Amino acid sequence: MSGIERVGVIGGGLMGSGITEVAARAGLDVVVIEINADAVKAASGRVEGSLRRAESRGKIDAAEVTAVLDRITFTDDLEQLADRDLVVEAASEDEQTKLDLFRRIGQILTKDDAILASNTSSIPIVKLGAVSGRAHHVMGVHFFNPAPVMQLVELIPSLTTSPETLERMRSWVTDTLGKKPIDATDRAGFVVNSLLVPYLLSAIRMYEAGYASAADIDRGMVLGCGHPMGPLALSDLIGLDTLKAIGKSMYDEFKEPLYSPPPLLDRMVDAGLLGKKTGQGFYGYEK
Repeated sequence: MSGIERVGVIGGGLMGSGITEVAARAGLDVVVIEINADAVKAASGRVEGSLRRAESRGKIDAAEVTAVLDRITFTDDLEQLADRDLVVEAASEDEQTKLDLFRRIGQILTKDDAILASNTSSIPIVKLGAVSGRAHHVMGVHFFNPAPVMQLVELIPSLTTSPETLERMRSWVTDTLGKKPIDATDRAGFVVNSLLVPYLLSAIRMYEAGYASAADIDRGMVLGCGHPMGPLALSDLIGLDTLKAIGKSMYDEFKEPLYSPPPLLDRMVDAGLLGKKTGQGFYGYEK
């Protein structure tokens, strides 16, 4: 058994809110940390909105929605993480932000065996462990969007992660959350993004070079390869800023041109055209 009953989640955005919902629906006590009162309110609304949509589809009843929400505390006070058995960091995909958080949370946690995990897509876990002061208890736990639906979780131990930490996380992911884990080494991109990101960046280069329209590129991959979603629509769903950050991190580590974000992606991020979350990317969306 993992012994994980009290969970903290840092970040209440798309991924953080999904991880929060998954943990609370599994019967766990969850504290969600955001940067200020407005972000706290937005995170709370995001989780409740997802639960209400599940209720409308008959996946969960009203009483269970109430029970799940009662298990979650939303706050901007990092000190409320002190008694957690596990803290999952799901902040923005920025290395310095994550390093600062791991340094601070490492000092706040009071339980000697508390685990500090990152949902990063690409940042080296060993770096996060080194600044935390508890490297044996730090690892990557990479969920996929939307976390309440997607079954896969990548487990990423670093060179300094203890075998006990890895096994506790495997038990938590499998037995408590009911997800299906795979193991990955601590290399930028892990398993899925090492395959996925070059494909997405290639589609952006194709669109940038005028090979075809965004709709036709996506339609080609959906109808021709049986993909559930085209690469440009998927890039919008992931977030173009996140995709750029993952590609840059992978390029910095491996220096392979296929990982380098193309100029169009840079320009779109600079313009704030980040995809579905901002209402405009390769496609337009209602916010």
